[in-house]
Amino acid sequence: MRSPFLPTFDALPKELPIFPLSGAVVMPGVQLPLNIFEPRYLNMVQAALALDHLIGMVQPLGGESAEGEPALHRTGCAGRITSYSETNDGRIVMVLTGLCRFEIAQELEPRDGFRRVIPDWERFSGDYVADEGDISERERFMGSLRAFCTQRSVEVPWDDIGKMADLDLINLLCAHLPLGADDKQALIETVDLRERASLMRGLMEMSTLSASSGNEQRH
Repeated sequence: MRSPFLPTFDALPKELPIFPLSGAVVMPGVQLPLNIFEPRYLNMVQAALALDHLIGMVQPLGGESAEGEPALHRTGCAGRITSYSETNDGRIVMVLTGLCRFEIAQELEPRDGFRRVIPDWERFSGDYVADEGDISERERFMGSLRAFCTQRSVEVPWDDIGKMADLDLINLLCAHLPLGADDKQALIETVDLRERASLMRGLMEMSTLSASSGNEQRH
């Protein structure tokens, strides 16, 4: 059941504060813990809490914009602040729960140091559909996941993972697998679930094969 605190698709905002952070992505339904300490991002959180609690996570592209800020990838994902606490040393510890992906239609003037955009939600309207389908060859996918996690020494609660619906599983892995920033960006830009799962499997298999080849060469 969808949380009653989340906005409907038609009620998604026309303006969105953004948090540029390489390697940190969120996907619909996935929780992302964040530790906020820079003054401008403390301002961003306070502004979001005063409105709709929504923040957009966008990865830097590399290089700088005309204003001297990092250039941004065009696609990000908005999340809602669903847990929030303040620390005695001036930090905000919070959890962002992914809501819907978006494309940046336009960047606005910064406010109180943080960046803002006009988001275009339309391409990712499917993020609001509860049943987006399934992935093909789930057993092969899980085999690739096991090999990848074994090679990277990633601890995974396999019993829990095995019970997850395909959409929830793929979105969770997009956000939390130890993949490179470019790989994560390619995944969040892929609209179709089966294509996203196929791309992820390919990335995991290439990583595992590359690591195995490197180990053989060292021997």
